[in-house]
Amino acid sequence: MTQIRFAVAGARGRMGQAVIRVLTERDLTIATTFDKGDTIDLSQADVVIDFTTPSSTLALAEACALEGEKRGRALAHIIGSTGFMPQQLIALDAYGERNIVLRSGNFSLGVNMLMGLVKQAASKLAADAWDIEVLEAHHKRKVDAPSGTALMLGDAAAEGRGVDLNEVRVAARDGLTGQREPGTIGFSVIRGGGIIGEHSVLFAAEDEVITLSHSARDRTLFARGAIEAALWAAQQSPGLYDMQDVLGFR
Repeated sequence: MTQIRFAVAGARGRMGQAVIRVLTERDLTIATTFDKGDTIDLSQADVVIDFTTPSSTLALAEACALEGEKRGRALAHIIGSTGFMPQQLIALDAYGERNIVLRSGNFSLGVNMLMGLVKQAASKLAADAWDIEVLEAHHKRKVDAPSGTALMLGDAAAEGRGVDLNEVRVAARDGLTGQREPGTIGFSVIRGGGIIGEHSVLFAAEDEVITLSHSARDRTLFARGAIEAALWAAQQSPGLYDMQDVLGFR
């Protein structure tokens, strides 16, 4: 494939606009753009970059599959949407047999490096002595909480400890909650103003605290990461991938 043609979903949103801007700066081919209520035409696209909503993503996955079957070559679906329910993720993963599905809660190189550090720290710090809390802050327009990135970091911490995040996660605290249960992984969320993305993982012992953190200063970094993921994915076979695959960590 000599020239990869891009489709941008959610084109009128903040991330969609950032993706279009970076594609234009890099002189990459934009085959089509669309948003909610627009006609989806993927006939000229090789990859779709999708920062929309779970329901829109699932509809787009089906559109990718149908278009791929028409031409006898799978499309790459790059997914930055967050807030999926478990059943939606199961449905989305099934498209890995028909599409090249690359999904990530965060396309930042720094965040994906942070995941590795969190996993390593969690594996070395005893659960009965070190509490883990994932803190995140985003703009007031974000509709899901915790963020996809926060959940990725929580998963990394749980994996480092050899446990299932669903078994140890504490999503929120309010009222008389009692003392903290050893081994739990807590989440704290802030929504306000125009905060692009702040994430920290706090490891707290009785007499010391370790904090690993990442700050996003410009949405462009996520757009650049998604485009690099798209260029990589366009050369792959149908399946399920994430940024750990793109960066060669897996």
